[in-house]
Amino acid sequence: MGIGFEELEREIPGLRFSALAVDVDSGETLFRHGAERVLDTASVGKVFLLHRLLAEADVGARSLEDRVTRRPSEWMDDSGLWYLLQADTLSLYDVAALIGAVSDNAATNTLCRVIGLGAVQEHTRALGYTRSGLDDVVRWPLPPGAPRTLSHANAEEMVRFVSRTATGADLGPASTDTLQRWLGAGMDLSMVAAAFGLDPLAHYYFDRDVWLWNKTGTISTVRADIGLVMSARRRIAYAVLANWERDAEARDRVLAVMRRAGDVLREAIAAGGGGAPD
Repeated sequence: MGIGFEELEREIPGLRFSALAVDVDSGETLFRHGAERVLDTASVGKVFLLHRLLAEADVGARSLEDRVTRRPSEWMDDSGLWYLLQADTLSLYDVAALIGAVSDNAATNTLCRVIGLGAVQEHTRALGYTRSGLDDVVRWPLPPGAPRTLSHANAEEMVRFVSRTATGADLGPASTDTLQRWLGAGMDLSMVAAAFGLDPLAHYYFDRDVWLWNKTGTISTVRADIGLVMSARRRIAYAVLANWERDAEARDRVLAVMRRAGDVLREAIAAGGGGAPD
């Protein structure tokens, strides 16, 4: 099946994709386009914040039961749920769950204050990700001198992150499960994940032999979706990132191409193959 990354890039000046999908167990590449290209990924980089929290929990430096109070300066609406809640104080576990489920901006800012943006960035580099990272807390409007992107990445490194998360390469078993559970609560299935017809509110289990977790990023000129799609026989890590110019009429056509990328993954899952997860 042709996905159409290159064709759409030719048709829409300034549009760029970075895309890759790899079988976690066999190493087979299902699709690849501009996978080394670094793009704006909006909220996708929040995964590095969650990873750092769990790494600290693994070594006993922090407990997920610790409670934190959101400060007024950390309040953000738009993406999230916490801004609608009465409670100002939550456990770190609950704050992280809000980030995984609804990409909560207030939770991101609060957790980033607790962990430290510098610590997250150092942790990301130590894991070997030199072309991906969380660039800042969530700010709006952007003040002069602030980073222009919340996060950046390429598909190669994001697929590596997803694969290593799936195999438990960098965290202990409990933390590996916790990270995937947080991301498995993610409610945005509008991009690559749209191809599977899953319930956006409940899909962290097999549904028609498909199990999926993901993290997305969305602003007016960005759509990004990274994740893991599984059957009982196969695990596929994917990342599809797209950026376009502010005045381009690109969104609907980009989403259609991302959906076609998901169709390729769905066909691969249905066909079986790959290595069986241990």
